[in-house]
Amino acid sequence: MTKRVAAVLAALAVLAALVVFQTSGGDGSSPGVRLLRQADGSMVLADTSATAPVLDLYEDFDCPVCKDLHSRVDATMRRLAAEGKVKVVYHPITIFQDEPMRSNSIRAAAAARCVPEANWLAFRDELYGMQPAPHGEASGFTLEELVRAARQAGASVDQCVTSQTYAEDHLKQSARVRLEGTPTVVLDGRLLGDEAFDPKALETAITGGTGVTV
Repeated sequence: MTKRVAAVLAALAVLAALVVFQTSGGDGSSPGVRLLRQADGSMVLADTSATAPVLDLYEDFDCPVCKDLHSRVDATMRRLAAEGKVKVVYHPITIFQDEPMRSNSIRAAAAARCVPEANWLAFRDELYGMQPAPHGEASGFTLEELVRAARQAGASVDQCVTSQTYAEDHLKQSARVRLEGTPTVVLDGRLLGDEAFDPKALETAITGGTGVTV
């Protein structure tokens, strides 16, 4: 990771920490936890009354390593957010430039922007569950598949998905994030490595091993 990229990530993390959280929407974890969509398409999962570290996750829905990270630590991230110990900021981006991965990624991310906050995490689960394989060869995330996935997650947003309403804005937002790859996990401006893939190590990094006051 270059110094320039690290500096950009640190700045992004600081901006995320300064977000003023609203109280509408939610993922059902607890009364104080809300999942909120920001103007750039990122999603913030946090206890609105808590002061806690900010964990920024930059992910591409067509990225196999992102899927692996999701399977390993997603439950830990959500639990810690529900406990008020971390504020998770999900940043769906398109990192791939080659086809068919690039188009796969754009379709999925644009569809995710259509899904309401209350259904977004379930839709994200659906996306990783149906990720096109083998990577680099398979076309997938078809509009029909994405519509079905959204409905499976409880959202009827057919027209928004099929029209790819948010594809252009998603690409604009992705272009502003300069990364070497996905997933990229940043904790209060500090780039995490292998510990991001291990539930216990990630929790220790977030809480310091003894928890945090919120």
